Amino acid sequence: MGRGFGTRVVCLGVFASMAFGAEVRLTGRVTDETGAPVAGAKVFLTVPERLEAATDATGVFHLAAPAPGAFPIAAEREGFFRLKERLIELQDGNNEIALELNRARAVFESVDVPAVLNTVDATQVASQETLTGKQILFVPFPSTNSLRNALRIVPGVVQDSRGGIHINGGSEDQTLYTLDGFNVSDPLTGRFESRLSVESVQEVELYSGRFSAEYGKGSAGTLAVKTTSGDDKLRYSGTNFVPGIENRKGLMIGNWTPRVNLSGPIVKGRAWFSNSLDARYDQTRLEDIQEGPDTMKSWRYSNLLRNQINLTPSNILYTGFLVNYWNAPRTGLSVLDPIETTVDRRSRQWFVHVKDQMYFTRGALFEIGYAANRTFGREIPQGHNLYVFRPEGKGGTYFMDATRKASRDQLLGNFFLPSFSWRGGHRLKMGVDLNRVSYWQDARRTGIDYYGNGRTALRRVLFAGSGRLSESNWESGAYIQDAWRAKSNLTIEAGLRHDWDRILGNHRASPRIGFAWSPWGLEHTRISGGYAIVFDATSLRLFTRPLDQYSLTTYFQRDGSIGRGPAVSLYSIDRSTDLRSSRYGNWSLGLAQALPWNLYVRVDWLRKRGYDGFTYANSITADRPAPPDLLEAFGATTFDAIYRLGNDRRDRFDSLHVQLRKTFGTQYEVMGGYTRSRAFSNAVVDVNVDDPIIITENVGPMPWDTPNRLVSWGVLPTFWKNWSTSYLMDWRTGFPFSIQDDEGRLQGKVNSLRFPTYFELNIHAERRFVFRGYRWAFRMGLNNITNRRNPTLVNNNTAAAQFLTFYGGQGRTTNFRIRWLGRK
Repeated sequence: MGRGFGTRVVCLGVFASMAFGAEVRLTGRVTDETGAPVAGAKVFLTVPERLEAATDATGVFHLAAPAPGAFPIAAEREGFFRLKERLIELQDGNNEIALELNRARAVFESVDVPAVLNTVDATQVASQETLTGKQILFVPFPSTNSLRNALRIVPGVVQDSRGGIHINGGSEDQTLYTLDGFNVSDPLTGRFESRLSVESVQEVELYSGRFSAEYGKGSAGTLAVKTTSGDDKLRYSGTNFVPGIENRKGLMIGNWTPRVNLSGPIVKGRAWFSNSLDARYDQTRLEDIQEGPDTMKSWRYSNLLRNQINLTPSNILYTGFLVNYWNAPRTGLSVLDPIETTVDRRSRQWFVHVKDQMYFTRGALFEIGYAANRTFGREIPQGHNLYVFRPEGKGGTYFMDATRKASRDQLLGNFFLPSFSWRGGHRLKMGVDLNRVSYWQDARRTGIDYYGNGRTALRRVLFAGSGRLSESNWESGAYIQDAWRAKSNLTIEAGLRHDWDRILGNHRASPRIGFAWSPWGLEHTRISGGYAIVFDATSLRLFTRPLDQYSLTTYFQRDGSIGRGPAVSLYSIDRSTDLRSSRYGNWSLGLAQALPWNLYVRVDWLRKRGYDGFTYANSITADRPAPPDLLEAFGATTFDAIYRLGNDRRDRFDSLHVQLRKTFGTQYEVMGGYTRSRAFSNAVVDVNVDDPIIITENVGPMPWDTPNRLVSWGVLPTFWKNWSTSYLMDWRTGFPFSIQDDEGRLQGKVNSLRFPTYFELNIHAERRFVFRGYRWAFRMGLNNITNRRNPTLVNNNTAAAQFLTFYGGQGRTTNFRIRWLGRK
């Protein structure tokens, strides 16, 4: 690997001691082949006992030896080639060294890419799961071009039937999603809507429960996506450039997901680029539909360009540009939703960011960055008639025609101070995060008719007022965090974060505390835990609801005469009351143990309690009727509800997770994990103008609640050279759902019933070979090999003849993938 396996003395100027009383101190920095720091790398020094240290965010590590001499040193990190043991000469006093790890690219031949599971990092305080680019490429999850689908193989992540991801029992907007350090969450919904090529992903890190005060605005956790950059070698690859053929009511092109990746030097040794293009064509034919149109099509495109420029050896500039486009006509087609009720959806996004990292003497690092996120969404119905709900299914045309635009501008700065000693070793970091978020909407809604059996009209909901609105918000955050190495086997992290935004106008402090401890004599054991107060981001969609349209509902008798109405339902925010920020208290505890035979086991417990959550509740009661003078202004005869925003929401989530992982050699591994959890809330249904459901008791399990889940995946060797097998097994309790009558009124408790138990088993085999001087990898396998239906839709109308009939899901399918990996 050339200079990647050498060591060289560098003038880091680190004079801080380790406070362990040793006379021989070693301070070093681990970088990749482009000079970028490698955080989380493990460094081993044998003196002759084995000493271990982990690098911080700047790539710096500290070790202390009992005496001078020549000692072997090694380093490794998941996703990088291992730096094997080499002798270094240590003198009395301070010693400085630089180590280099080369990133693992596409795996083709037997390479030394360890999973790094045979050791336990005693200094890791945060509860963290890591998904590497190698695992994303090799584990056979459905639709292998989708990063969101890949996240389901991470313990603690559940994917719902619409593809949304839920982390640690939270809704999609309760997670902070970052791309190369910047907030990439949709500025309006808070969801992870961005698409990027899976080949562009270096790793995904999930922080849960307890994590650094650097991360705010996500009570469920932080999902950090890190992408690859180029190096001095020109690399190119292509995947799935041949369309897939399926036999669904006849031969058809099911999906086509071509991806092209190109990376290399702009100026060797100074500047590099990496570009990943991802396209997707989907054609889905629904087997449940026997008559009429039964096919949905969609087109998607994304491109990520990332650059790294080493202005000087101590000043690195990063830039990135992500573009997304999606066109999906006839979205929502199903056996219960005919073609006229579907929606044509279009969306666009561009996300650009730039970051400058500057390294100073004594291991200090300062970085400053800017990111801009712009999104556009369009919903076009097939007409402008009323939307119709019948017991047997829907009719009419979808009721909303909308255009939405949202944006976020983010400015951040982080400063890592030099380490210092005071009753142990300390490493401080601090930073600021400034954001401006804005939203613009133009929505025009028609109305909804509810019919009973015999085509009897029961309820009509019409919409009035203007759906054109705009709103913006300023947000600021600042934090300070200290990593205190109190003893060689005890690390304590304490931090404090402060957040403010213009809409709420209040200041909120979120303290964080965590520890990692290895008992004496049990260096392969880590016990960690902590407590964190975390706040969620302020949702513009929630706070603009009173500016949107309102509904007028007319109720009919069974004979067709008007029983009541039109009754108005309004949304309001009482600015005279002080709204508090949604707050979560997270307790967590974990045990990690390295066992013989390359086994690694961990147990994690998480307890989340949400307080002061936002929810709209009806303020009209028998003793507090609505003001009668408002009726004429809204063209109504009575009130149904005046929903006022308050801090009445309470959430609960508890989970216990047990995980076992084993590595085979340097390329292969198996993971199995079982999670017992419970996600519960007193505001399960989000009451909003677009879903005029009638609900009286809103307490129950969340729609993604999965009390039991067992997930296992692995990449395994075979008896044949250049062959490997991989599998994914996912078993879980079915998602809960509610039932309702033909008037749209929820019956019984919320989410009182469940879908059948979900089970999926995918098995694939891959062959790597050389053809005409180029490297190729061909994979073939079966998804859902047991042919279990796993329905995604249910008729929940109690008046329907098909009540509790399940639909959707996908049976056994054959999957092919071919990857072109460039020249041999």
